[in-house]
Amino acid sequence: MKVFVTGVCGQLGHDCVNELAGRGWEVLGSDIQEVYSGVADGTAVTTAPYVQLDITDREAVHRVIRKAKPDVILHCAAWTAVDAAEEEENREKVDRINHLGTRYIAEAAKEADAKMIYISTDYVFDGKGERPWEPDDDCFAPLNVYGKSKLAGEQAVRRLLTKYFIVRIAWVFGLNGKNFIRTMIGVGKTHDTVRVVKDQVGTPTYTLDLARLLADMAGTEKYGTYHATNEGGYISWYDFCCEFYRQYGLKTKVIPVTTAEYGLSKAARPENSRLDKTKLKEAGFTPLPDWKDAVARYLKEAKL
Repeated sequence: MKVFVTGVCGQLGHDCVNELAGRGWEVLGSDIQEVYSGVADGTAVTTAPYVQLDITDREAVHRVIRKAKPDVILHCAAWTAVDAAEEEENREKVDRINHLGTRYIAEAAKEADAKMIYISTDYVFDGKGERPWEPDDDCFAPLNVYGKSKLAGEQAVRRLLTKYFIVRIAWVFGLNGKNFIRTMIGVGKTHDTVRVVKDQVGTPTYTLDLARLLADMAGTEKYGTYHATNEGGYISWYDFCCEFYRQYGLKTKVIPVTTAEYGLSKAARPENSRLDKTKLKEAGFTPLPDWKDAVARYLKEAKL
């Protein structure tokens, strides 16, 4: 099995390369940087070759993937800076990366007759209500530029391919990059109190656990749209912060606030990021471990 992975300089792509290579699969990693740059553990660069690729360059995408001849394309590359996406000068670029770049990857997958796994997000929904979103729910009104661009990417994949997995995730954290845990522990070390929103509810996703699931998927033909976050129930960002502060041993006081009270974000955030994962289990895939367990493993490895 040969897998082409995009976005390997990010949190998820890095873990996917190592998981796939660890299973003995042939892996080729790519990102926009000239050379691999990421967590200083050396793993991604020693376990798989790397090729530079700008996914917004249609000709380059087709050329590189045509040469690679993969059986599976795992598309992790994306613009993920949600607030920066709202800035007028970035909006076109966000669409080029998350929508058009995904379309070019899907075109190349079709040409290569390869399976495609596209990583999407809870932000494709409007974030209203309290019912968990099911994978086949309609997505009509994403709240921000980022969500709209990721939904457009989903639509391109569905329009072009039949051999695809769309996997929506939320609240991502991993070793190779910035994330909420890393940021808030840094803040907690220098502040007596922190304010964290209580009215946005979802479940975190540890990239190491997700990488294992995606590798499992890649070996099947159980195509479709799935939701994949860690188990352990639905929580708020406030609950999440309290737990990893507790595990880390920080005594910083966490003050719960509403999204309106917090008031610093340029992009609107969904209050309801609950993702129903029943379909994942029905397909026979192993659920991700409890999020508290994932936090413990992350803190042990991250050396924060």
